[in-house]
Amino acid sequence: MTAMPEARLAREAELPYAVLALATDYDAWHESEADVDVAAVVATLGKNVSLARKTVAALASSLPDPTRSRAVDAARNGIMTHDGAMDPEARRRLDWLLGPAASR
Repeated sequence: MTAMPEARLAREAELPYAVLALATDYDAWHESEADVDVAAVVATLGKNVSLARKTVAALASSLPDPTRSRAVDAARNGIMTHDGAMDPEARRRLDWLLGPAASR
């Protein structure tokens, strides 16, 4: 599994994005690891939930200003069609992402 679709969509929507991935087991790819059962995975998930909560809480207090992110204007040049040549209904549907035409 990857987070590539989410990362790409976040970039298009001008959102800063990061992934916190916590493994539950290694038996699927690491030959020296023992097979695991559901109980072991669930136990690790419980530990991961606690770790994720602590990590997010610590990170949230130190996040930078999102308006200073490189992602903040990533979509600015994403549509090259001049506003006057774009179907008004299509333009209206994109206002949430690109902002009103007058502000560009």
